[in-house]
Amino acid sequence: MAGYYPEGRLIGKEENINALMSLSSLNEAYNERRILEARAIVCDSQHNLIVDLGIMKGIIPREEGAIGIREGKVRDIAVISRVNRPVCFIITDFRKNESGKTIAILSRRLAQERCMKEYINNLIPGDVIDAKITHLDSFGAFADIGCGIISLIPIDSISVSRIDHPRERFRVGMEIKAVVRTFEDGRISLTHKELLGTWEENAANFSIGETVAGIIRSVEEYGAFVELAPNLAGLAEVKDSILPGQQASVYIKNIIPSRMKIKLIIIDTFDYDYIPTLPDYYFTGNHMDHFRYSPEESSKIIETNFELMYPEREAVLSSCV
Repeated sequence: MAGYYPEGRLIGKEENINALMSLSSLNEAYNERRILEARAIVCDSQHNLIVDLGIMKGIIPREEGAIGIREGKVRDIAVISRVNRPVCFIITDFRKNESGKTIAILSRRLAQERCMKEYINNLIPGDVIDAKITHLDSFGAFADIGCGIISLIPIDSISVSRIDHPRERFRVGMEIKAVVRTFEDGRISLTHKELLGTWEENAANFSIGETVAGIIRSVEEYGAFVELAPNLAGLAEVKDSILPGQQASVYIKNIIPSRMKIKLIIIDTFDYDYIPTLPDYYFTGNHMDHFRYSPEESSKIIETNFELMYPEREAVLSSCV
């Protein structure tokens, strides 16, 4: 939906730039209650955000800094951390400051509430949306899904291939796609692995007899798991002195779709610090009802059924039977 982007996306758009060019264009945006973006330059001692609008300064009072600030449900760090970053807002007033200069009174909270009402509250499980990584923690990645409203991608939902920390897939500021997994008590949980392709789609990029790049993900007594792609890993015989996290060159010995197995031989390993890049997305639509990772011939079924995560839809279907 137009206008509801992760913060930072709107600031460079022509309509936003034009709105900040003159007092008359700011007045027009004020009368239309339009959502705009500009950069926050200072957070004062009372935790009010000062925003650079170009022709004048704007102020976002502390309680208008985010949904939940005034109720004490959200900590002030949600406001403080916006300094030197774009913030979305709606202009609520124009006033004179102590020096007699006109300043704009802004509300980020109102922009977020509108985003919730008109966009986020209408999302259902399986919807594919834009998101922007804002913070990485050991248990998952936090992402802005619109106007600075944050959602979590749990670590086990980032990719099929297991990782020790989300920084192995994402970096702060990365713009990604994500899938709405659940929506409970006004909070959305996201998933990402369903966009990275099925076992077959990933395995089709590799052939028996090739030597390819991989990452050692874990070393067990029975073998080493080597990631060939975010949604694909193979098993290799253990070699001395190999460690999780190392880059590897591996020979593909066999590919067995019915068992979802790729047998590998480790040729060499080495240490290398890499910067995550945006993954290849195999699904490019706006909504998925169902994702089956495992091949049809596999006895083990790995799938995500988004329809079953939407109780209202399930209730409607049941009433029609």
